[in-house]
Amino acid sequence: MRGQIVVVGTGVAGATAARTLRTEGYTGRIVLVGGEDRLPYRRPMVSKELLAGTAVERRALIESAESWRGHDIDLRIGATVADIDAARGHIRLHDGTVVGYDSLLLATGARARQLPGPQRGIHTLRGRADAEGLRSAILGGGSLLVVGGGLIGCEVAATARSLGVDVTVVHSGPHPLDRIVPAAVGAYVRNLHADNGVAVHDSTSLHHIIGDGIGALAETDDGRRFTAAVALAAIGSIPDTELAAAAGLDIGNGIRVDERYRTSAAGIFAAGDVADRYDPALGAHDRGEHWNSAQAQGAAAARSMLGAPVPPAEVTWGWTTQYGRTLQFAGRLGPDDDIVLRGAPDEDRFTALALRAGRLVGAVAVGRPADLRAARTLIARGAALDPAACTDPAVDLSTAALDHEDFATRT
Repeated sequence: MRGQIVVVGTGVAGATAARTLRTEGYTGRIVLVGGEDRLPYRRPMVSKELLAGTAVERRALIESAESWRGHDIDLRIGATVADIDAARGHIRLHDGTVVGYDSLLLATGARARQLPGPQRGIHTLRGRADAEGLRSAILGGGSLLVVGGGLIGCEVAATARSLGVDVTVVHSGPHPLDRIVPAAVGAYVRNLHADNGVAVHDSTSLHHIIGDGIGALAETDDGRRFTAAVALAAIGSIPDTELAAAAGLDIGNGIRVDERYRTSAAGIFAAGDVADRYDPALGAHDRGEHWNSAQAQGAAAARSMLGAPVPPAEVTWGWTTQYGRTLQFAGRLGPDDDIVLRGAPDEDRFTALALRAGRLVGAVAVGRPADLRAARTLIARGAALDPAACTDPAVDLSTAALDHEDFATRT
């Protein structure tokens, strides 16, 4: 198949899409455009190895420069897109270069959400340059205030402690990682940080925060004050939709795409953190923000661009590593789900299963990777579980699934 495909975005979704086009037999020209002046790299390392200064470059890169050339992919780093002309089928770079396309994939990702007010001295973290700036600041300052108790906030707190920095975390949620783990696991994460010298303040809303480039002062709604040499806003991300919106594409919580990653404009697709994809299983659009989901979407979007079948979206899953412990999660937990624990959190080896109307919808595991693998399969099947069998960590999780007749009898 000849022609030209342009991919905008060199994160894992864009990079995976470009490579998949080649492995799926596309012989036309592929242009991969990214605004960062660096080879595509593994972003999960930003808040861990790259921030800590322990990353090995060859492991940080998705592919070497030689590998991109070997795939015959025209990689243009440090190149930003000014606009898209969907009617004429081309993009224009900020340096004035016009690049035509037969198909276009937008994998522009997301940018860090910022706190309101002046931003001087308030760091955010999305890319390598951010990590380098934050590392320099915290090593020079010696103390860090993290606003936000999600994945990035908790990982940065753990990494900063490994560098000998005093760390305080304040966040509005009831427990750390409250968007992806139940309260019992949140308590485990809080204790893990406390055991390593990090003060975590839950259910804390900031009235204001001031950064002057020398230090940061935060005041809460109830009058408490926190000070540190450096502050990090880790309060989520915003899909980078400006380019698509200016081109007239439909926008929801990201760039709206169907189950085949097609946007509202012919020949234009979107994948990764920026894509608000229609999920037939949910009957609604949904946007993911995890590395594994973006990788899977990049591969699926590439196949869609070639007219090949697109597999169903995989169960959302991811991981975080803090203080040498790896916590894995899958599916989507809700506040009213029934939580079943396997194993003991105080032994750093347990699994929390979320059941909704008897069916497995989510799982979180520490030190039990086999449980997480089994849970992903069971969630995809919509499997019903026997809660009593699940509580025994010696029982193979896959054998705790009920067949249709058993489930009907119990319900």
